[in-house]
Amino acid sequence: MPGARYPMTDREQYSLASRLSGLLALVMSFQVAAQEDAERIDVDRPGSLAGPEQVENRLHIDSNQVTPMFPSSFARGYFDWKDRIREDHGVSLGGDYSFAYLKATESPGEDDAFGGMYRFFGSWEVTSDGEGNSGALIWKVEHRHAYGSNIPPASLGFEVGYDGLFLPPFSDQGARLTNLYWRQRMKGGNLVFVGGFVDVTDYVDVYMLASPWTGFFNFAFSTGSASMPVPNEGLGLGLGGYLNDNLYMIAGFADSNSDPANPGDGFDTFFNDHEYFSHFEIGWNSTRATAFLNNVHLTLWHADERKAAATPDGWGANISFSRLVNEHWTTFLRAGYADDGGSLLETSLVGGFGYQTVPGGNQLGVAYNWGKPNESTWGPDLDNQHTLEMFYRIQLWKELAITPDIQYIRKPALNPEDDSLWVFGLRARLAF
Repeated sequence: MPGARYPMTDREQYSLASRLSGLLALVMSFQVAAQEDAERIDVDRPGSLAGPEQVENRLHIDSNQVTPMFPSSFARGYFDWKDRIREDHGVSLGGDYSFAYLKATESPGEDDAFGGMYRFFGSWEVTSDGEGNSGALIWKVEHRHAYGSNIPPASLGFEVGYDGLFLPPFSDQGARLTNLYWRQRMKGGNLVFVGGFVDVTDYVDVYMLASPWTGFFNFAFSTGSASMPVPNEGLGLGLGGYLNDNLYMIAGFADSNSDPANPGDGFDTFFNDHEYFSHFEIGWNSTRATAFLNNVHLTLWHADERKAAATPDGWGANISFSRLVNEHWTTFLRAGYADDGGSLLETSLVGGFGYQTVPGGNQLGVAYNWGKPNESTWGPDLDNQHTLEMFYRIQLWKELAITPDIQYIRKPALNPEDDSLWVFGLRARLAF
């Protein structure tokens, strides 16, 4: 019967147990190495193995790493109040409102999209010994919406016949729970565990221009380079840490069937469906203070078969290299491969750069992607795609950034009628 649930089979019990035992084995591998390096970590820098949109990192960036064109004292009393709350109670609060508009020159369906998103996020550091060991509750709630009769930006890619996504978080999903998890730092901050409602894009295949709120619009230039079937935010576990000053490992798994708009259903899908996205990553950072600016890593993933979605199981690998040049240029080369698993692309190659005159200020980004559509997702004989994107983020005030964007797409795989098309976009973000 549809929706019926049955006791766990031996195979399903082994699937869950093997993932948990794998995380335990990873914990043990960090024991000696972490003790040797405990005194070297900067205990004031949050989430050093996470990406820019992990809650603690986003709070840190918005407060300390923005260089605006026009300094102002806008709502100074409000921000002073937030500082007092953090200092007195260990509670850090943040939020933003963003909107995006996209317009395509050619499309067999809708040719424009307009939508917005409100996010409220924060952390409550419950325990800390002042030496890098701490525990915190992390949360993020959102409301994602289209404007009027428009489709949301996340839907425009398929409307124009593109095998990919533009600004995937900008959907019309409505209210949703994105994060509600416990973060525990151990061994002087060298080892970090997260468990609860997590977003795997916070710590899988991270690089510094992947954020759809501040970086590139196209998902090909984000987590997995569109060759990784990243699950929705939901129940999951993750563990990461440094083996020495530079070498790190990250591993975990998460529910592949989660629905953040109905988080209560996540317990059912996690414990009864047993269809998980698993990942393992090993990488190298030149320094912890500049994590993911000078970085190379290899990410391996496996996606279980999803019966209700008729998606086969699969696996894949992603390689990423990034380097900061002359303190202004962030250069990167990335590649991904998928063997089934429901990803958009089977093979993806990415190269590009970001440029800033001053850290945290205006930023230019340029990137190119060559992608081969995944046959198990779309069928055979589709054209390979070529995507070129350029954006320029203008940091007007500390709280407000506006980003015009242009994309050129050659041979959109799902639209054989058009040889090429352009997509023009505008995004704005107000942080508070």
